[in-house]
Amino acid sequence: MSNSRSYAEFFVPESEAASAARARAADLGCTPVGAGAATALTFLAAAVTARTAVEIGTGAGVSGLALFAGMAEDGILTSIDIEAENQRAAKQAFTEGGIAPGRARLINGRALEVLPRLTDAAYDLVLVDAAKNEYDQYVDEAIRLLRVGGILAIDNALWHDKVADPTQRDADTVVLREVGRTVREDERLVPVMIPLGDGLLAAVKKGL
Repeated sequence: MSNSRSYAEFFVPESEAASAARARAADLGCTPVGAGAATALTFLAAAVTARTAVEIGTGAGVSGLALFAGMAEDGILTSIDIEAENQRAAKQAFTEGGIAPGRARLINGRALEVLPRLTDAAYDLVLVDAAKNEYDQYVDEAIRLLRVGGILAIDNALWHDKVADPTQRDADTVVLREVGRTVREDERLVPVMIPLGDGLLAAVKKGL
């Protein structure tokens, strides 16, 4: 990582609660958003004064804490994960971060079974950060869930620097490359690739 990239990645210091959540994630074997991507999520949530957000992939609560830091004080985060152990860790992280229990709606289950039950155009922000081979389907659901002016955020969009390398053809890389192309070409979206963490692809949903 170059000096400038490292400077940008850690430009905003991480909270103690987030650092503790990151350590628990390592113990659980799940990979949370990078420090820079977490900062970007806080910024994006604040930019739209998010009151309703969805994250696909709870992890150990690192991304949830980042979203809460930018959301409105009464904002509600719906967080979906197939691993109950990850959600227990996230609940601990939210408690340590001073998040009121009623603000986190943790749903244990497979995202593609849970997402269709959520309301159309009812959310200010949707974060995609779960099974890479299902990203394309998550994105379809996320666009449906977002209100006009809402933000789609997709973690791992650069995927260990492999997405930008056309010689990399493993299944996850191919899916992520295709998702990037789909988001870039969707006339409903205004996209930007943020080279923080493992790459955060963000897009604003516009009215047509």
